[in-house]
Amino acid sequence: MLPEKSLVVVPTYNERDNISRMIDAVLGKDASLDILVVDDGSPDGTGGLVAAIASANDRVHLLRRSGKLGLGTAYIAGFKWALERDYAYVFQMDADFSHDPAYIPELFKAVRSSDVVVGSRYRDGRANVVNWPVSRLLLSYFANVYARKVTGLPVWDSTAGFKCWRRKVLETIRLDDVRSNGYAFQIEMIFRAWKHGFAIAEIPIVFVDRLEGESKMSKKIVREGIWMVWRLRWWAMLNRIPRVAPVEARRATDSHKAA
Repeated sequence: MLPEKSLVVVPTYNERDNISRMIDAVLGKDASLDILVVDDGSPDGTGGLVAAIASANDRVHLLRRSGKLGLGTAYIAGFKWALERDYAYVFQMDADFSHDPAYIPELFKAVRSSDVVVGSRYRDGRANVVNWPVSRLLLSYFANVYARKVTGLPVWDSTAGFKCWRRKVLETIRLDDVRSNGYAFQIEMIFRAWKHGFAIAEIPIVFVDRLEGESKMSKKIVREGIWMVWRLRWWAMLNRIPRVAPVEARRATDSHKAA
């Protein structure tokens, strides 16, 4: 049993074939978990299906958006929604079962002694990915090597989309300042948390490529990732991203570790 109320944020675009099973799998992990689906006007009716489920289950919530506005803005909207309510922890994950809900208890266990937990495909340099073509695996793996070298970020899988955040981290990061919207969003968020001085942990997961639906990867997303790591490095040099945590954030981190 998770001791405090937690929210799982799941962005969707055309995930009708997966979302019902994902909701059941997430809620089945613990009675204190709620789920928020952030749907970008899916043409396949994902939003309508979630609305029907939510009408019969008060642990299921839906945030509808007007169109396909991007992964990063979907998560920002979900994080803000969580902060307006009394959730102590916020998970983020994909809807397509590439992130197995079975890992949720492990992420939560790890966040008890840290501030952010990453479900890592590449911890210690080992790849745990199933069903990806070699080209996609190499692109992802070396993108993380590249991000680590350019930014100094001490995280093996900075593009990971499976995370658990303490509420205080999301309160401290100025969400309106986050500029990335594709997979670079994952790098920017964890980089900002690191620069604020929050403790980051990684636990190994096995990532299984989606069985239903289509990947959202595009050349535009890749280009954004290439340039964003240099922007992050430049912003940090200009102190546009704090180098150390504010006193109140450090105190919050220390108290969390003592809990």
